[in-house]
Amino acid sequence: MAEKLPFGEGASINRSPLLCGLNYQFCKVRMKIFVESLDKGIWDAIENGLFIRKLETDGVSIEKPRSQWTDAENKRVKFDCIAKNILTFALNSYECLWVSQCISVKEMWDTLEVTHERTKDVKRARKHTLIQEYEMFKMLKGESIADVQKRFTHIVNHLMSLGKVFDKEELNIKILKCLDRSWQPKVTAISELKDLTSLTTASLFGRLREHEMEMNRLNI
Repeated sequence: MAEKLPFGEGASINRSPLLCGLNYQFCKVRMKIFVESLDKGIWDAIENGLFIRKLETDGVSIEKPRSQWTDAENKRVKFDCIAKNILTFALNSYECLWVSQCISVKEMWDTLEVTHERTKDVKRARKHTLIQEYEMFKMLKGESIADVQKRFTHIVNHLMSLGKVFDKEELNIKILKCLDRSWQPKVTAISELKDLTSLTTASLFGRLREHEMEMNRLNI
């Protein structure tokens, strides 16, 4: 059975994705991609907060009068309004109540983060659990390469969303080491012929799937 996606059927690139509690990490990534496709300045308003116009007067920084705003400053201020509109339409009526009193879009975003991802302590504990899963990751008996890729990618993507940084070589070495002993000849061949610092994990899994298909064909 196909996996049930956390957004409505017929999702459009011209409509903001839903920000729901179901698989919030996935929804958050989709929201960032959607907002940045409109203008990176809008995402900057969400991530860093409302742009405050400042004016230096006698060495003192004060808020710049609206009548003196430049076109560029007006545009940056408008990003906050645009972002709030996008987030509002991405929430259901119940979740809108959580952010209805927020002044800026950053405050709205931070409220949603805390609501769905809980506190930093909970996120830290979740990260440690995922790191342990990553370190102990092994190919299961009878498991296909496609299934290995799905489980591995799920763990890595969640860790990256929590701030964990990986380089290509680290991920590739982990993938090769997680395979069972029947894969040892192929692992050795890939390690000797390919530069694991530049090979993407998608390409590596692709080569492993090709080998798996060839072995299945020979067995048949």
